[in-house]
Amino acid sequence: MNSVSTSSNKRIARNTMMLYIRMFVIMGVTLYMSRVVLDALGVDDYGIYNIVGGIVVLFAFINGAMTTAVQRFLNYDLGRNDTGEAQRDFAASLNIYLGISVLFIILAETVGLWFLDTYINIPPTRADAAWWAYQLTVLTTVLNMLRTVYNAAIIAHERMSFYAYTSIIEAALRLGVAFAIFMFPDRLISYAALLAAVSLIILAWYMVYCRAKFEICRHHTFTYEKARYRGLIGFSGWSMLGAMANTGAQQGCNVLMNIFFGVASNAALGIANQVNSAIYNFLSNFQTAFNPQIVKTYAAGEKENFTNLLINASKYSYFLMLMIIIPLYICCDEVLGLWLAEVPQHSASFCKLMFMFTMVDALQGPLWVSVQATGKIRNYQILMSILILSSVPVSYVLLKFIKVAEVILAVRVLANVVTAVARVIYLRKLLDFPIARYLKEVIAISLIVTAIAVVAPCVTYECLTGWAKVAVTVIVAILSTALTVFFIGMKRNERNFVLKTLKQFAHRP
Repeated sequence: MNSVSTSSNKRIARNTMMLYIRMFVIMGVTLYMSRVVLDALGVDDYGIYNIVGGIVVLFAFINGAMTTAVQRFLNYDLGRNDTGEAQRDFAASLNIYLGISVLFIILAETVGLWFLDTYINIPPTRADAAWWAYQLTVLTTVLNMLRTVYNAAIIAHERMSFYAYTSIIEAALRLGVAFAIFMFPDRLISYAALLAAVSLIILAWYMVYCRAKFEICRHHTFTYEKARYRGLIGFSGWSMLGAMANTGAQQGCNVLMNIFFGVASNAALGIANQVNSAIYNFLSNFQTAFNPQIVKTYAAGEKENFTNLLINASKYSYFLMLMIIIPLYICCDEVLGLWLAEVPQHSASFCKLMFMFTMVDALQGPLWVSVQATGKIRNYQILMSILILSSVPVSYVLLKFIKVAEVILAVRVLANVVTAVARVIYLRKLLDFPIARYLKEVIAISLIVTAIAVVAPCVTYECLTGWAKVAVTVIVAILSTALTVFFIGMKRNERNFVLKTLKQFAHRP
């Protein structure tokens, strides 16, 4: 393992640890904060705030797609050590976000207000409070949008510690807001106003930090370079197509479930989506630590390091998910029973199918980033979007003959497998991706590790009774997976790296 690769591995490991600390803290604060805010606002005002806050969700497509574009371009520029180009891309991105913010405000103050006044059922006594909450939510959304550009610069420079610490501070401030609103006469308005203040403080902090630490953020110009703007907007447009395809497949699944099996099946699907979303956060944080390095090594023309990163990111993303999903899959009924007072029918089977879907996704994330690194995503996004959306009509046809709710999610899993195969073949043509090596070092190893790691916890689960079997099964599953990954999933140099890192950590004062 050369010095460049070792340095990258250490940076990725450090960044992953910081992102996990961030995730655990924010998850805990968010869950507790929801209870405090509901208690403070009451059911009606809490419902009103969630209604007016829905504008953020409606805008997520454009904001998410632009975030992907900004991070890709900055990672690429920094990978080539082209600070001047990165500075111009940052300035162009900030200009685009300013333009989008103006457009968003216009739409929010016309179409959004009309929809709020015409179709949203709000008690007359709370109409004024709802209007102010809406206006303050618009302001919060704009502030968070502008922060996205600076956030992209921080991730591109791999300053995950700052990103994690700031996110934890923001979560603490939001929790403070939840307690502070008890002191105000109109808690709904004060809650929206204080959240806007928190967003303003965090944006200002991001701006100060980025301007002080990163040369690319110190100068902002409104000059217009047509090709640069076209590249950023075009990239985000094709990224948006992929996001819409994923959302369309998910919502199509919900609609089919409702048409054929009723609202009870939608409740079970909602439970499965919540569980899977929580698990997916682990994968997202892990791959966020990898993504900048993948784009930078491609931009620098380091083909061997680039391929190694793709192989390792795919393999270890899968191993990470495996350690979490094996115990949850085996003990799914018991975990759901412990979490929910009443478990909707099909919840366990839906969760298990969603786990399979996520396992396939774990292998694909780094491959998608590699396509993103090239900037050539139009044909790729069209192909992937067609394959992803194909699950909806296929499910509809099958349900005409097989009236089983699980068919819908099983088809989504199958469509995800087909998409994964198509993605690898596409990469072979685009990047001369070594398919044989990928099959050997990622797919084959992953299947072998899975087959071995699952034996001990399955036996444990079948041999024990009562609730004790869940705790023992979880412990056995984690240990079994960790040991199998270490001795079979890792190469010798990777095992040596892990042991060396653990020794250094153990001897740290």
